[in-house]
Amino acid sequence: MTTTATLTERYIGATIRGLHADAQDDVRAELEASIADAIEARVEQGEEPEAAERAVLTELGDPGVLAAGYADRPLYLIGPRFYLTWWRLLKLLLTIVPVCVLGAVALGQTISAAPVGEIISTSILAAGGAILHICFWTTLVFVILERTNSTTAIEKWDVDQLPEPTENGAGRNELIASLVFLGISVGALFWDRFRGFVVVDGTVVPIVDPQLWPWGIGILFLLIAAEAAFAVVLYRTRRWTTGLAVANTILALAFLAWVVALLLANQLVNPDFLARIAAAGGEGFAAGQAESADEGGLFRILAVLLGFGFAIGVGWDIVDGWIKTARARRA
Repeated sequence: MTTTATLTERYIGATIRGLHADAQDDVRAELEASIADAIEARVEQGEEPEAAERAVLTELGDPGVLAAGYADRPLYLIGPRFYLTWWRLLKLLLTIVPVCVLGAVALGQTISAAPVGEIISTSILAAGGAILHICFWTTLVFVILERTNSTTAIEKWDVDQLPEPTENGAGRNELIASLVFLGISVGALFWDRFRGFVVVDGTVVPIVDPQLWPWGIGILFLLIAAEAAFAVVLYRTRRWTTGLAVANTILALAFLAWVVALLLANQLVNPDFLARIAAAGGEGFAAGQAESADEGGLFRILAVLLGFGFAIGVGWDIVDGWIKTARARRA
């Protein structure tokens, strides 16, 4: 015949269940004594025994928490000793790895001439998978370190680790650098067209397609002029604002659209220049063309790489502007 266990017996059983066998008897005896004393004190004050027992056990709380205290076992995944290191590493990895994965997959899919929908979906899925793996495996490593009471050395903080102050606006040096770079870009376009970076047998071979002059290059000159005006406005404003970040985004995307549209139409690079490269490559170039025929040939692959290079630069310029805007607003 079995007897119904009291609340106290059930509570003690739930508490010692997760403890090591060597400690169970001692904890049982300690709990039985302390619970009995607490119940007796309440009964002496006029409470009913059953109500007193329920009140005492309620005050003791979740038996799992109590057991963790006896076992000196933390009730968290990552404690304060490792938390900041885990969080900084996780943020760093999430900032870099998913973007690299997305870009690499998109680049590979584009080179293989996959449909646009497949490029987008495959890239997003790959980046999402990278995020999940980073979060899981990074956290798992630190959970293991926490649970094993690892003595892994954590870099001790000192004042030398304080971050340098960041500029949220544009100083005179940045303005001059921006204007000089834009001026060099304009000069390089004129030099390529009229003097030539490549001269073969006394003949100038422009790198940029001469057919873009004057209208196609005129659009680029307008974008360059807008960039110069933006640099001056940013310098006079002395700080990034939401309006400036939006303007910077529009200008960057307009430039990227100009480049990508011409690359897709095979109108950015001078066909004569490409033909001379192919002729200079000889049999080696022909063999490379044959091997990459499924991807559209070497020139298409180079065009894709060039487009992705511009996209990376434009993307960083946009992100940097919004980061500086957020910093300026916090300041």
